[in-house]
Amino acid sequence: MGQTILLHEISPEDLQEMIRQAVREELNSFLSELKVQKDDSDVLLSRAEASELLKVSLTTLWNWTKSNKVISYGMGNRIFYKKKELLESLTKLRYR
Repeated sequence: MGQTILLHEISPEDLQEMIRQAVREELNSFLSELKVQKDDSDVLLSRAEASELLKVSLTTLWNWTKSNKVISYGMGNRIFYKKKELLESLTKLRYR
């Protein structure tokens, strides 16, 4: 048999407010997760992280950087890649 919820000594207005609050909390949680996913594309990746994202070796990533297929950024002696730009550098292939 299913679960039964009994409500007593609660006004319809209070019940509506409780429902609104629960929906508001779930919506805020969902929007926060969505924002994190959206902002995730602007993150800087190290060489190792970029090669892992693209599923290529560090040598291939270096060759692509050298031939301007992907854009790299430097700070000191470190090299970084923007995740969004790496994903945008991928080209669509058509097979027949």
